[in-house]
Amino acid sequence: MVEGNFALLLMMATFVTGIYWIAEKLVFLPQRKKAADQLLVEHDARRAALQQQGFSQIEGDVDTARQKILAQPWWLDWTAGLFPVILAVFVLRSFLFEPFKIPSGSMIPTLRVGDLILVNKFHYGIRLPVFNTKLMANNDPQRGDVMVFRYPPQPSLDYIKRVVGLPGDEVAYMNKSLTVNGQPVPKVAQPEFFDNDSMRYARQFRETLGSRSYNTLNDDERPAFVAGATEFPFKDSCRYSVEGVICKVPEGHYFLMGDNRDNSLDSRYWGFVPEANIVGRAFFVWMNFGDLGRIGAFE
Repeated sequence: MVEGNFALLLMMATFVTGIYWIAEKLVFLPQRKKAADQLLVEHDARRAALQQQGFSQIEGDVDTARQKILAQPWWLDWTAGLFPVILAVFVLRSFLFEPFKIPSGSMIPTLRVGDLILVNKFHYGIRLPVFNTKLMANNDPQRGDVMVFRYPPQPSLDYIKRVVGLPGDEVAYMNKSLTVNGQPVPKVAQPEFFDNDSMRYARQFRETLGSRSYNTLNDDERPAFVAGATEFPFKDSCRYSVEGVICKVPEGHYFLMGDNRDNSLDSRYWGFVPEANIVGRAFFVWMNFGDLGRIGAFE
């Protein structure tokens, strides 16, 4: 649960700094104010006593001394002082938008390696941070959505793929063609795509699934059959052959695939994504330091 769980670390940092922030407001700051007020009282008493003795000037700057007493010590600057910032990041990241970096080419050409993307955390409903328990429902996932989710075999990892099958759907990927509930998903050939990383060309198609239109890639050198599928829950709902795979999506689960069809480890290999693993819908590239032209929304 802890491994790679930045949300857990952020929640712990919010909790710890919040304790110091409350202690600062209720304990430490009142103590410093009391000490500063006491210093002023002592200074006034000393000045009055000296004036009675005929001295008109008193050495020392009481205002500077009071400011030093009232100033936060360094350990409160790094705890209570950071609490508002950490709280704002925690709320923003947990309930609104979360940034991710694309580490692999499984979603090429839609998303490229190095893309920094934003994920809408409330699109599919409000979830409890860390535990990912749904608190309030919103939109249901739709075919064609680009979804970030917790990788079922290792939930500490976040994956990103495209939703192609909803609960109850029959998804077939045979001979590198996608069919949903017996209806072939329309695709139109596009100019070949050149991958700068692999220095290779791939066949490119414009695919339309639901309300989404996006490009996919196929590698003619890769076979159609799914090699190396692991054991996963509801695997008996899938039928594998040399032509590909046919799966009946169980209730409460989704079937996801990468747009780089022959270079994506997805539901064909490790199974269905439970509803509880959903993180959010990806929708915007906010930066790619190697290619600023990548910035913008995507389907």
